[in-house]
This record gives sequence, structure tokens and C-alpha cells, in this order.
Amino acid sequence: MLAEDSTLLREGLVRLLVEEGHEVRAAVGTAVELVAAVAAEPPDVVVADVRMPPTHTDEGLRAALEIRRRWPSVGVLVLSQYVEKRYATELLTGEAADSGAVGYLLKDRVAQVDEFLDALERVGEGRTAFDPEVVRRLLVRSTHADPLARLTPRERDVLAAMAQGHTNASIATRLHVSQSAVEKHINAIFDKLELTGTTEGYSRRVLAVLRYLGD
Repeated sequence: MLAEDSTLLREGLVRLLVEEGHEVRAAVGTAVELVAAVAAEPPDVVVADVRMPPTHTDEGLRAALEIRRRWPSVGVLVLSQYVEKRYATELLTGEAADSGAVGYLLKDRVAQVDEFLDALERVGEGRTAFDPEVVRRLLVRSTHADPLARLTPRERDVLAAMAQGHTNASIATRLHVSQSAVEKHINAIFDKLELTGTTEGYSRRVLAVLRYLGD
């Protein structure tokens, strides 16, 4: 299901997704319509703009969070014109985020069709998919005693890829290293960030890292 108040973008996304073999059950222009559509027939994934009528502030984000609370099996991928750290952090650290299946992309990323479809697939599989620029902004500063200063450049690369929602195998391919090397880097990251107790699954580990850095 899609929620986007720009008719041109909404119809373009519908056409793209249908051409790629997806079924679009509803395409609406307001957050209220989106929640009603999900209530009538929950989809696998919802794609929603952050800012929607009537105030064009955070209606889409609020709808996405409500959907995750009420229908936790439904993945949500939100789109934003700009990097809005408060919204990204809220999506990451909210009570509905623990099970994964959340994503935050800049609208410019939608024009890069392969990346958009890859993010949609990751969210549909129950993983995270966060725009690289969003991740960079979230990792830039922390009120903790600069925990990132303990990481090597390679460990920072691995952490950023983890935050975007990539699997260990995908990280290995992207960074041209072995999967065992990635696993060692991840263990070192959790040791240095004092997150060694977080072992309940990939999505929870990634969210724990971002929660720690975003507090």
C-alpha cells in the first residue's frame, strides 16, 4: 500500500511496483486513508511519505508508527524529502521497531530504482532499510563519550552497512572482505560499544546499535 499526497509520484510508484511484479492494494493521498486501508486488508508492506495533509508535518510517520503497533506483521518504509533525525530516530527506537521491518529513505533514493526496490524487499523480509545519508547523520554525533572513536575505519564501515539493514553476506560483498571477517568486525563493534549482551537476532542488534548512538 502507498500513501503519498503528490499524485504524480504516487502514480509513478504504482506503475513501477506493478511493472516489477508487486501487487499494490491501495494508493492513497492521506495518512487517515492509509490507516483505514490497512485496517480493511493488511498488506505486506506500507510505503508512506513522512509529511502529509492536513498539516504536512509528521502525519505519515505517525500513521506508520500506528500501523506497526496495531499490525506488527506489516512492514513500513517511510519516504522523506530531507534527513529528519528526530523522525528517523523515533522510527528506529519506538516500541514497534524491535521486530525490524522498518525503513527510512530519502525521496531522491526512489529515483535509483534498484536501491528503492532493494530497500522494499528488505523491509518485506522483516529487516531494516535506512538511507545511507540518514545513517551517516545518525552516526555523526552522540551524547555518549564518543563511542565511535573506539572503532577502526573498517569497523565504522561495517557499522554503517549494518545500520542500513544489510546482512553479513551483503556487507562482505560490498566491502570486498570475507564473511568471517565481517563477523569478527561485528563482534569487535559490540565489544567496543558495550552491546555484547544484545544477541536476540540481527534486527534487534542493529536497532540496539542505533538506539545507543541516537540517545
